[in-house]
Amino acid sequence: MRASLPMYDLPELRAATDGWWAGLAAALVRQGFAPVPAGLDRSEPIARVWHAPDLLLSQCCSRDLVTHLAGVVAPVALPSYRVPGCGPGTYRSFLVVRRDDPRSDLAAFAGAVAAINYPGSHSGFVALAHTLARHGLPERFLGRGRLTGSHRASLVAVAGGRADLAAVDCVTWALLAAADPALVGRLRILAESEPAPALPYVTAIARPEEERRRLFAALEETALAPDLAAVRARLRIAGFLPATATAFARTAAMAEAALKEPCAILG
Repeated sequence: MRASLPMYDLPELRAATDGWWAGLAAALVRQGFAPVPAGLDRSEPIARVWHAPDLLLSQCCSRDLVTHLAGVVAPVALPSYRVPGCGPGTYRSFLVVRRDDPRSDLAAFAGAVAAINYPGSHSGFVALAHTLARHGLPERFLGRGRLTGSHRASLVAVAGGRADLAAVDCVTWALLAAADPALVGRLRILAESEPAPALPYVTAIARPEEERRRLFAALEETALAPDLAAVRARLRIAGFLPATATAFARTAAMAEAALKEPCAILG
């Protein structure tokens, strides 16, 4: 079996992420899983790990879950985070600009360059396009998109003047505010997206429902373990909710209502 937790695995937080997994692995053993991976799989591309038939536990974007990972992985739990912008099992994106940018509303960013982590991302692309649509802005409102490969790289692009704005999920924003305050200090929040399901913890689609219940029980146990309080605080983990069959309808609905082409993505 293999496991990965790639979504918030910042280098500055790697020790905390490994500590979280160590506690979770012990809980999984108590729930009857064996053999449980001693460490997280960081050696292979995450897409290959998600498609592995022996995947025990991972985390993915909710947009991935309803698109290319549908029928590949099954949701186990929705995490809750102690972060401004999050609710129980939900998160939202912040639309971020340079701190010294004088523009004060989205309408002033016509023709601007957007930094986008990747077009399949809910928090980095769909949330941006949905927010533009919610403000009544037209298709191709932005001039072009700059593909960056990660939320952090998008923030670096905005801070360095290679892009004008980016949509970044509120958990990443909070974690980077602690891990890289110099970067976040050069930026400010211009607008917020509507909430959506938080990034789900998932397992291989073939894993039986009874095993998925035990995976959730291990997450619940780990979220309450006193000896992991410091690790949870660093990672901002507050707890978990069951991932119901209808939990991700909001993700699909926001994509449907979003601008289909908010900008020309040129790379």
